[in-house]
Amino acid sequence: MTAITLDGAPSLQPRTAPFGRLLASEIRLLLRRPRTIVALAVLALVPVLIGVGIWAAGGDSGGGPPLFDMLSGNGLLLPLAALMVALPLLLPLTVSMAAADAIAGEANHGSLRGLLLAPVGRIRLVAMKAIGVAAVIAVGLSVLLVFGVLSGWIFLGGNGLITLSGTTLSFVDGMGRVLLAMVLIFTQLAAVGAVALAISASTDHPLVVMAGTLGMLIVFTVLSNISALDWLHPMLLTTGWMSMAADLLRDPLTLDGTGGPLLRAGCYVIIGLGLATVRMLNREG
Repeated sequence: MTAITLDGAPSLQPRTAPFGRLLASEIRLLLRRPRTIVALAVLALVPVLIGVGIWAAGGDSGGGPPLFDMLSGNGLLLPLAALMVALPLLLPLTVSMAAADAIAGEANHGSLRGLLLAPVGRIRLVAMKAIGVAAVIAVGLSVLLVFGVLSGWIFLGGNGLITLSGTTLSFVDGMGRVLLAMVLIFTQLAAVGAVALAISASTDHPLVVMAGTLGMLIVFTVLSNISALDWLHPMLLTTGWMSMAADLLRDPLTLDGTGGPLLRAGCYVIIGLGLATVRMLNREG
């Protein structure tokens, strides 16, 4: 947009686009994509199906995951159980799709070049994309939380949260544990999103982003199960994912096992966003 200088001559320097308006548009665009809506619908089904299955079986988990054995009469545990089911694949898939659409998808459709030429600033553009992906993560976890709590209350019942220690927490304390789990998992998924954005900034093909991100997590999971490579485990993002829920279900609460995963997630976020920023600063379209 042309501005007028003090001497009356027009200035050709463009004004900076409002970051808030661009960010709101980015979040709306990501959340309205059909793939995002389908992914959120599938996430909503996870706790519902678990609750219906346990209710139909009369409280018998049928040899399922250990947390399932505690679900009967312990409905507030359902959001955590659903979270552990969705964490290995469904949640990372949702995050990688959002990151793929954010940069690679727009490059594939030709709209990214317009953003790179617009008065946005490339670092601000990366920040906008990262916040958009974080918004998708927050919505996905909120869907699991809301449908998990409602399904647990309807199908499983219970008044409070029964811990692994055998004690029963009040509804408020139990919800605090569930919300804490959601925050911890948010940090891990943010790290996945940062890596996915780095890949997305390096390609024009969204499927490459999803395949690369999920492939990385699968490899990390395999490596974390090889005891001979225990020296490598502290560097793998997926290390400690499944044990965090167990730590939160002990009474008294212990957070000793959360420091490592949080530190790893922070390192992956810094590296991933750093690589994405470098790539975007040198990208022409």
